[in-house]
Amino acid sequence: MTDNVIISIKGKQLYAESSPDEMELVTSGTLNWDAQGGCTVSYQETELTGLEGTTTKLHIDGGRVTLLREGSINSQMVFEEGRRHLSMYETPYGALSIGVNTRRMRSTLNEAGGDLEIDYAIEIDNLLAGQNLFRMNVKKNPSLPQ
Repeated sequence: MTDNVIISIKGKQLYAESSPDEMELVTSGTLNWDAQGGCTVSYQETELTGLEGTTTKLHIDGGRVTLLREGSINSQMVFEEGRRHLSMYETPYGALSIGVNTRRMRSTLNEAGGDLEIDYAIEIDNLLAGQNLFRMNVKKNPSLPQ
């Protein structure tokens, strides 16, 4: 499918022992809606994110967001406000079992685009590894016919 949206992503990671790590990415991607009212935002990762060769898909369905990465890195993370989910995260060095504790989540996505914000903590072996803030803005690609 042709890329039909422009996706702006801002990520901020806070670790106890170091200064914040911030990342910003603007890329093209797709926004598709399913019959049940959920949507999927999909895009290709780049060298900037360190995940080149990976496709990222975010499925937003009500109060749950599932992030699925496939390619050079494979992982699935589930975000649900006030809940903790266990996930597997594959790296070139092996797989990790991580906990994802979503503190706050907000989505205004609709057919025209919108925003998604997720504030969450990552745990490794039940120990806090970092606080993360993920912000994504989706807009219709202005170069495509409406």
